[in-house]
Amino acid sequence: MPRDFRVMGVVNVTPDSFSDGGRYLDPDAAVAHAVALAAEGADILDFGGESTRPGAEPVPAEEERRRVAPVLERVAAGCSAQLSIDTSKATVAEAAIAAGATLVNDVTALRGDPEMAALVAERGVECCLMHMLGEPRTMQLDPHYEDVVSEVASFLDERMAFAVGAGVREDRILLDPGIGFGKTLEHNLELLRRLDEIVALGRPVVVGTSRKSFLGLLTGRAEPDQRLAGTIATNVLALERGASVFRVHDVGTVREALVVAAATVSERWTPTTSSPTRTS
Repeated sequence: MPRDFRVMGVVNVTPDSFSDGGRYLDPDAAVAHAVALAAEGADILDFGGESTRPGAEPVPAEEERRRVAPVLERVAAGCSAQLSIDTSKATVAEAAIAAGATLVNDVTALRGDPEMAALVAERGVECCLMHMLGEPRTMQLDPHYEDVVSEVASFLDERMAFAVGAGVREDRILLDPGIGFGKTLEHNLELLRRLDEIVALGRPVVVGTSRKSFLGLLTGRAEPDQRLAGTIATNVLALERGASVFRVHDVGTVREALVVAAATVSERWTPTTSSPTRTS
């Protein structure tokens, strides 16, 4: 059966994100980056004004809103990709929705702000519920699980029930197991290995492995932007196990890999150009 997928491009409007170190804090740079990711084939653009890397300090809501809202407005005016806001604050999400966002990517799974669920329900936007152990400042301090996959699945199932109970339509919910958010290398690999158990919850599963430190531990690549090969490998494996949304920094290259993987898994393919001339 054909498997459709969407690529979510990361736009960090922050001074301290682990992957790009503030490269897109300037609004003009952020807009240009978003436009470039859309041109590479991003189906979704995910804008964030607060870093959620391990040890990151929280950002006041007004500062977060100031960073992302003007960028979203400018991108929305000339971009066909779906726009997403990566925030756990309802006031930031509200401003982003007013600017054109139709997806709220909440790393706290609607736990961070008591007003968020009602906002998502009222506006009828999509939301992504992610598992995170603790908070960014503490999540990597000796995380422990009896069975990481079962516990993550149970958490996501409970948060989905909470969202539906608050008025969010189930068909507007995406689920993210939170690779790297309060997990060790072994936890991340186990989640990828048994991702089908998260997929069995019945909603689209978002996978965010792009450039993360566990890939560096496996490959010896110290710099985040050197971890593209590991990012591709984990996304292809996740696709095979049923994930359908892939949050990445390197949109074009990862998308090409997923196109080939999806054609192999689904046994359906569509050429994007004429066949190359055979030379040997």
